[in-house]
Amino acid sequence: MAWIKIPADNHPLFLDALPKDPRISTRKMFGGLAGMVNGNMFSGLFARSAVVKLSQADQQEALALDGSTVFDPMGNGRVMKDTILLAEEVMDDPAVLRDWLRRSFELALTLPKKAAKPAAAAKPAAAKPAAAAKPAAAKPAAAAKPVAAKPAPKRKR
Repeated sequence: MAWIKIPADNHPLFLDALPKDPRISTRKMFGGLAGMVNGNMFSGLFARSAVVKLSQADQQEALALDGSTVFDPMGNGRVMKDTILLAEEVMDDPAVLRDWLRRSFELALTLPKKAAKPAAAAKPAAAKPAAAAKPAAAKPAAAAKPVAAKPAPKRKR
C-alpha cells in the first residue's frame, strides 16, 4: 500500500469516538494516533481510515464492509494479527466508528497486560563543544601495553 498521509480532520473524529474510559491512553503511531489499553494497541488511524483489533466474529463482519481489508501496514504481505483496516466510509459516521472502537477496546481488555518498556536512554546532543565532552576513563597503567619505538627511516643522500 502506498503511503497516504492521515487527514488532519480524522484526529478529532478518532478521539471523540474512543470509549470514555480512564484506562485508555493514546500515542503517536503510523503517523497518527493509536488507542492503547493495558499496553496493547486496540485501534488507530491509518491512511484515510481507522484500524481495529477485533475478535474472529467481528473481523468477519468488518471484512464484509466494502473497502475493509486485513491490515498490512507496509504492503508487503505481513499483516498485523487480528487487525482490520476499516473502509474509509466508517470515518464519515461517528456512531459507526464509535461502535468499532468499542468492540476493539472490549477485545483488548481480554488480552494479557503488556509490561511497560523501559524508557529509552537519552541520546547525546549532536554538537557538543570539545571542552564539555567527558574525558575517557584512563586505563590502569598495568593494563597498557608497551609500544615499541620504530626506528626512523633512513634518508638517501
